[in-house]
Amino acid sequence: MTHAATRAEALHLTGERTVPGIPEENYWFRRHEAAYLALLPHCAGATVLEAGCGEGYGAGLIARHARRVLALDYDVPTTEHVARRYPDVAVARANLAYLPVPVGAVDVVANFQVIEHLWDQDGFLAECFRALRPGGKLLVTTPNRLTFTPDSDTPLNPYHTRELAPSELDGLLRAAGFTVQTLHGLHHAESLRTVESRHGGSIIDAQLAVVMGSLPGQAVWPADLLADVAAIRAEDFTLHDRDLDASLDLVAVAVRP
Repeated sequence: MTHAATRAEALHLTGERTVPGIPEENYWFRRHEAAYLALLPHCAGATVLEAGCGEGYGAGLIARHARRVLALDYDVPTTEHVARRYPDVAVARANLAYLPVPVGAVDVVANFQVIEHLWDQDGFLAECFRALRPGGKLLVTTPNRLTFTPDSDTPLNPYHTRELAPSELDGLLRAAGFTVQTLHGLHHAESLRTVESRHGGSIIDAQLAVVMGSLPGQAVWPADLLADVAAIRAEDFTLHDRDLDASLDLVAVAVRP
């Protein structure tokens, strides 16, 4: 598929969600994809509810391994897009303040890069607990506040309401009644750190310099930077439990007792 065709099919880029197939967006897409790939084993053969599916690429990936996937989003154009593009995924419009499934109806709730957008994080986690069967798993990924917005308690991303540090995410999950099975951090792998050395040491800062220094939709990308961003793969990120405070994203697996 050509870039032009991909752009025509993709959701409008507002900064609220990440979409695949766009070179300028590829760093963020691959960073999110890496977490999905790491957590796929928890979805094998399961009934999965994705709470906040966005563009739907993650639900589509999960559907290749799960028994059934129900993807939820509040935005009508988003749910219509997911239904068209990912036919193996059941999709519904829903407010995540109330998950439209019975008590104990699902094996897994997936919540990827969403909890930071919610006003009532405690209430949402209570709903996840209600929806999961005993022994079911909640999979959460979210930006690490300590590295994503390091100098302020107010998120720089206008679509985020509250970002979390590792200890804060752990505390929220435990307060909701979950047992935290694993809490890992996502980092740049050595391959990506090599790329960063060509762009002042930070691929994130290099991209932000282009975007923040331009009018919306009018960013002019240096050819070498765009080529490097477009070539990033999910394998250029690594997941482990060391030095959580320095991680880019937090990746948690929590179990409902």
